[in-house]
Amino acid sequence: MGRGWMIGNALWLQVGWWACVLGAHVQWLLLIVPIGLALHLRLCQERSAEVRALLRVALAGCLLDTLLGSVGVFSFDQRPLPVWLALLWLVLASGLRHSLAWTGRPYWRAALVGMFSGPLAYLAGARLTGVDLPMGHVGTGLLLAPIWALVLPLAVRVASWR
Repeated sequence: MGRGWMIGNALWLQVGWWACVLGAHVQWLLLIVPIGLALHLRLCQERSAEVRALLRVALAGCLLDTLLGSVGVFSFDQRPLPVWLALLWLVLASGLRHSLAWTGRPYWRAALVGMFSGPLAYLAGARLTGVDLPMGHVGTGLLLAPIWALVLPLAVRVASWR
C-alpha cells in the first residue's frame, strides 16, 4: 500500500479512537466506527485476511479487557464491556496490518510503543468516558505498562497471520 493509504489509516485510527471514546456519552458518534470500518475494508486489497485479523484481535482484546474488568482494574457500567470499548478494539485492529505494522519489527519496538501508548490511551479514555479506575491512575498505568508491552507485539503478530 502507498504512503497515502498509510496516512489515511493513521488518521482513521485517531478519528476512530475519538469516536469510540466520545461515543460513550454521545452515542450517535459510535456510528462513525462501522462506517469507517466499512470504508477501511473496501480499500483493503486482502479483504478476507483483514476481516480475520480484525475479528481475532478484537476478540482477544475484548477478552483481555473483560478479564481486567473482572479483577478490578476497571469498573464499567456495562457488562462484560461497554460497546464503545469493543468497537475501539476493532479500530485498533484496523491499523495493525497497515499504519501500525512498523511497530512489529523488531519485536522490542512494539513492546516499547505498547508499554507507553497502551496505558496512556486507557488513562485518557477512562477520564473521558467516566470509567472508574479503582487502583488509581498511577497504579493502573503501572499495571498496564507491562501488559501492553506484551499485548501490542502479540496483536501485530496475530494481525499478520493469513
